Amino acid sequence: MEKFRDVTLTALERAEDLVDRLTTAEQAAQLIYDAPAVERLGIPAYNWWNEGLHGAARAGIATMFPQAIGLAAMFDQNAVKRAGEVVSTEQRAKHNEFAKHGDRDIYKGLSIWSPNINIFRDPRWGRGQETYGEDPFLTAELGKAFVNGLQGDDKEHLRTAACAKHFAVHSGPEATRHSANAVANAHDIEDTYIPAFRALVQDAEVESVMGAYNRVNGEGACASKFLQGKLKEWDFNGHFVSDFGALADFHTNHGLTASAAETAAVALKGGCDLNAGRVYEKLMDALEAGMITEADIRKACVKVMRTRIRLGMLDEHTPYDNIPYTVVACPEHKALALDYARKSMVLLKNNGILPLDASKYQTIGVIGPNANSRAALEGNYSGTADRYITFLEGIQDAFDGRVLCAEGCHLYKDRMSGLARENDRLAEAETVAEQSDLVILCVGLDAYIEGEEGDAGNEFASGDKIDLRLPDPQRLLVSKIMEKGKPVIIVSAVGSAINVEADCDAVIHTWYPGQSGGKALADILFGKVSPSGKLPVTFYADADQLPAFDDYSMAGRTYRYTRENILYPFGYGLTYSKTSLSDLVADGKQATLHITNTGGVDTDDVVQFYLKDDSECAAPYPTLCGFVRVHLRAGETQSVSVEIPELAFTSVDADGVRAVRGKNYVLYAGTCQPDPLSEKLTGTACLSQTITL
Repeated sequence: MEKFRDVTLTALERAEDLVDRLTTAEQAAQLIYDAPAVERLGIPAYNWWNEGLHGAARAGIATMFPQAIGLAAMFDQNAVKRAGEVVSTEQRAKHNEFAKHGDRDIYKGLSIWSPNINIFRDPRWGRGQETYGEDPFLTAELGKAFVNGLQGDDKEHLRTAACAKHFAVHSGPEATRHSANAVANAHDIEDTYIPAFRALVQDAEVESVMGAYNRVNGEGACASKFLQGKLKEWDFNGHFVSDFGALADFHTNHGLTASAAETAAVALKGGCDLNAGRVYEKLMDALEAGMITEADIRKACVKVMRTRIRLGMLDEHTPYDNIPYTVVACPEHKALALDYARKSMVLLKNNGILPLDASKYQTIGVIGPNANSRAALEGNYSGTADRYITFLEGIQDAFDGRVLCAEGCHLYKDRMSGLARENDRLAEAETVAEQSDLVILCVGLDAYIEGEEGDAGNEFASGDKIDLRLPDPQRLLVSKIMEKGKPVIIVSAVGSAINVEADCDAVIHTWYPGQSGGKALADILFGKVSPSGKLPVTFYADADQLPAFDDYSMAGRTYRYTRENILYPFGYGLTYSKTSLSDLVADGKQATLHITNTGGVDTDDVVQFYLKDDSECAAPYPTLCGFVRVHLRAGETQSVSVEIPELAFTSVDADGVRAVRGKNYVLYAGTCQPDPLSEKLTGTACLSQTITL
């Protein structure tokens, strides 16, 4: 038996033996994302590109969870890990069966290019919906949980291989990502942009890291000496993959190299093992020109083959062979998708109208372009659910009275029919509002106009938002419906911050809530469950007051660095009950307290811990350092405890050096962050205690 087939050897030993049986040309061919078969050795073809951001994606039926930003709004590591387990289990089941049928196409493999742990730095970024929000600590905690869920607990055999992307300093604009140079100072890189990557490499042992399209301080992100130096410093033991087409940008857009062969050489020697794209077809030309050596090619090939071996692709049997195809979209998984949709939705405003007393209403009008939209449930990088429940359908199923409906307008165009005059659905919407006792107005965006450049089919900014307002046709619709004087609940399905600009009775932000989003919304509207999501991003009032979109300085951005121009703060979200905190006890390692549901409704809530460092290098405002989601019956008290990470006591100086510099720290605990606006909106104040090191 060949050594590379010997399961008693380490994955590295097996990979080295396998690669040494390949010619140099065969090794080079394995470094392209759609690697060919090596038939003489029985090595099947493999396409590395697969997606699983919030469900097994782009390869048919799968359970569809809320978009990643919605998963983040749960503030729940255990739930995010469980979502990762479901994604990887379904993907394993699909891969096993597809391979039996000889289907080894794109999106059918076991290397999942998720999670996206970039920082949602600017609310205009269309891909921000793929992230876990604006906070490095929250991003790291949820990213680690998702990676652990994807990869499984067996260190020798990966269920799937996760990928931390996009390394690094990457968060728009989409329109210029192929040529942009993201300039970030040493402080912001260490303080904001790379902590989550460090955590996923060192704590979660993520199998791969993906580079970004842009340059970082002049260096191509996929071959950056600085960034590769960080991975080496962190003892990264997996493989590095380029974003799709990112290497071609080196010579076509960035001006870093003069040819594809030179790019291939620079990237390979710069640490990029796997090319998502075609540039590495020129590796043999680079070799002949003396720009790289055979050893360079072998080194990268060993890394990628090690991953394939860890995935069990060269084994006769793996621990995951017996996962039945019937786990795909099974009732248990779909129940989780519904549960997470309920927990992710954020109640931003409520004048007391919610939860609805159905007996008070005979007719409810459900209006808006997202009322009956499946796209509003999905978000980008999505699979296909076997059943969708739109907002309209969820309300129809939950309400025994009459439900009237109208689209009201196109998502962003000025008319629905090309032959009609502008605003051709507005009269219908006004009529429905006039005929209804209550209006549920479903507005927002979807991934066709908010998402990734090239994927989003919009006419705006390559997937980015121009501002924080609804598109003009929806703004007109909201204005006209509000004029009717009826009770109005606005439901915003958006993967980012939005300002609906209406003094309505209630606002529920649903993100892109997944296949059962409509049922989840109805369960919240009619009080079957209490809303409990918290904002993982700051909702700003006005985009014009933000720093320039392409300015990568963190000054004036996120809750850690500004309290200006805030509509709804990070960490904010209402429930149908009231909770109170007491008995905070903390030291340099742990914090404990009691939380009591003082209201009359069972609810989840999220206890949040923030730390303020007194050193001059620290962020100006308290920073999240712990969180716990709890479920409380009416009147119930629970004890909550968190470990305060050592990193929370550090600060970063202008040179990017992280160290413990403070002496007196203030720890805050609440169900929101400790800022005046949060306390005003929630009617609660945070507890606090000084910790002296």
